[in-house]
Amino acid sequence: MHSVSIVIPVYNEGGNIKTALTAIHERVKCEYDILIVYDFDEDNTLPAVRECMRENISLVRNKYGRGVLNAIKTGLEEASGEYVVVTMADLSDPPEVINDMLDAAEHEHADVVCASRYMKGGHQVGGPFVKGLMSRTAGLTLCWFAGVPTHDATNSFKLYRKSYLDSVKIESTGGFELGLELVVKAYLQGRKICEVPTTWTDRTAGESHFKIMKWLPSYLRWYFMAFRRRLSWNN
Repeated sequence: MHSVSIVIPVYNEGGNIKTALTAIHERVKCEYDILIVYDFDEDNTLPAVRECMRENISLVRNKYGRGVLNAIKTGLEEASGEYVVVTMADLSDPPEVINDMLDAAEHEHADVVCASRYMKGGHQVGGPFVKGLMSRTAGLTLCWFAGVPTHDATNSFKLYRKSYLDSVKIESTGGFELGLELVVKAYLQGRKICEVPTTWTDRTAGESHFKIMKWLPSYLRWYFMAFRRRLSWNN
């Protein structure tokens, strides 16, 4: 099996991280390592991680400045696996789906595998209504009208081939838009994208740091950019 680097951005996830690491250890069957990316030394995630440290777990300090986007960027760059998965410490993303994403990447030679809440077999449990409605609308319209081959382009829970990540410049400036940017750029470059079903469950501990109105303009930039390929076919 090919190695997977699992990137987990954290911000005071001391109440969640042990459970998340245990779940990954029990449910992920491929060879993997974990990069836990933090912003500051006082983060309460760090002592919790040190209590259950394994050889395949690394604590990585965010090198681009505070914030989840910068933490993810740091993790993507520092990852050494052939594939890289971004997931959260709150177990809103089921770790066992990583096995399915890796299988899809191998069998379909994909550069990006999206864990999809909105394809057949996928589900979303809980979470703010408006956020869910906007996410579903964006994902389905990008699939149906722009031709992006996933029903859930906005989900951050994705697997990327490391060689693809090394070939693309990340331009996102805030929030979780990076996941949308990377799938749109892969689509515009004609790279292989596929999806597997997942069930997203709203967190039960800690605080969400998703700021939908603040980040909406950035999401819209990549949303409309996705239509370029379809428009070029029609010209």
